[in-house]
Amino acid sequence: MSAAGLKYLFTESALNHYSFHFFNDRYAFRQALKQTPFFSVIYSLSGQRKERLECLMGLHRLSFSHPGVQRIVIAGDDREAQLVGHLSPSRFHGILSKQSPLDTLLQELVTLFGETRRINENMINHWYVSQCRMLSPTEREILNYMTQGFSMAEIACQLDRNVKTIRAHKFNAMIKLGVRSDVGLLDAADILTWTSPRIEPCII
Repeated sequence: MSAAGLKYLFTESALNHYSFHFFNDRYAFRQALKQTPFFSVIYSLSGQRKERLECLMGLHRLSFSHPGVQRIVIAGDDREAQLVGHLSPSRFHGILSKQSPLDTLLQELVTLFGETRRINENMINHWYVSQCRMLSPTEREILNYMTQGFSMAEIACQLDRNVKTIRAHKFNAMIKLGVRSDVGLLDAADILTWTSPRIEPCII
């Protein structure tokens, strides 16, 4: 959602008693965060892979540096909201979709702002978890390799499996996540990129 769209929502009577600050620069936001006790941070995800990853990583760090700040994500569409809600390791107070009508977004924001800062599983957070089965460890591994640019044959080699088996796991992951293309699966892989612990070399 554009800054203009959010600003419009905050002119509505249900939200106009809140003070809205817009940042399109992460450094400016981090500086403001040192001086301003924000109640809520709303991140509008960009369609670009790099921007989306940086946004999610920023919210992940925020959950540690400022655990009392409410964290809300506005995803590009329902599919992206589904992927973020299902795969992200960071718990969000709300995951909204830009595809929703403005009056729906307004009501969802009013509801979220009226809640405590405790993450509520019964709220808008994790919309689609009940509709998605969890990915298996192998399916998650495949998605992690995909985001690093590995081909199916290379992933099969890495996991010591037959390439047909890897393709079957990939197909199962697509069904579980409700995506229909490699691009959609790569979006899911992006979200998983920073979820798995990095294995550091052990020097003795």
